[in-house]
Amino acid sequence: MSGLLSRIQGIIGGINMAEPTDLECRHFIVTGCALGSLGFATALQLLAQGAVVSITVRNNSEAIAAALREQLAARFHQNIHAFDLDLSQFSSVEGFLRAYEAKALPLDVLINNAGIHLDLMSRWTSPQRSADGFEIQWRVNYLGTAHLTYRLLPLLKTSAAISGDSRVVTVVSQLHSKGLNTEFFTPQRPYNSWNAYGQSKLGLVHLTRSIDAHFAQHGISSYCLHPGAVYTNVAGKGLAGTGIIEKVRSALAPIEKLFLKTASQGAQTQIHCATADKAILSSGGYYCDRQLSAASAEADDADLAEHLWLDVQRWVTETS
Repeated sequence: MSGLLSRIQGIIGGINMAEPTDLECRHFIVTGCALGSLGFATALQLLAQGAVVSITVRNNSEAIAAALREQLAARFHQNIHAFDLDLSQFSSVEGFLRAYEAKALPLDVLINNAGIHLDLMSRWTSPQRSADGFEIQWRVNYLGTAHLTYRLLPLLKTSAAISGDSRVVTVVSQLHSKGLNTEFFTPQRPYNSWNAYGQSKLGLVHLTRSIDAHFAQHGISSYCLHPGAVYTNVAGKGLAGTGIIEKVRSALAPIEKLFLKTASQGAQTQIHCATADKAILSSGGYYCDRQLSAASAEADDADLAEHLWLDVQRWVTETS
């Protein structure tokens, strides 16, 4: 085990670390790798285990790559590839795909980590929309992620034909329980940003199960997970512009950190799903604390999942 990986274990402390695995020659994409994020911690640990990792952030991805290199032994530096990717923009996803293809990189594991949780104080009385007209959390968390995943499936399928083991790992949340299947196509509830966030995460649970249903036979397994309560920059962004509340949260941050997982601790379940022996995992499953868990009962509707899956394919095709 590398010295870096040993240091990571020390930081993680009492949290069970995903079983260290030799990842040499395995290629990963990890979305949402801003400093201090679950994605950054995930990328760092995968790199320390020898993986080739392509990281994404909305902009200035080379700065994130430089920050990773500062923490890695020189022999791992060549394993980092950096890309800008904004999941709220169709053109950005397509641009990323072209840039990735230009580097002729294979893909063994896609880790859909990027996401937003805005308006934590529930001040919005109506949806805040993306430039192309979608509720912003649905647009980034679900639609952008589903677009990216759909377009990367051919690469994953190619790798699976060689190794028999390609994976899609998607960070959701226990708040997917706020989503309702009845709200996907004919919303009835008054707008609430927390419900909207939960709706986007329920969509991702359905996406996980659709990928399993359609691609497990091709060697692609799919997992989703709740990372736990983690101290990252997500809450800070969600409280931006709230004035005194934002200032109080900032002042109490040292205390908050005592009760929440670090990013490195929170990353262990997605790393587990991405790297553990496939024989001990359950494709299509929802994981918490590295254990298979029960998702919301709403996630058990295979017909609804198929409807969403077909809608994504149709939308991507028509928008291209």
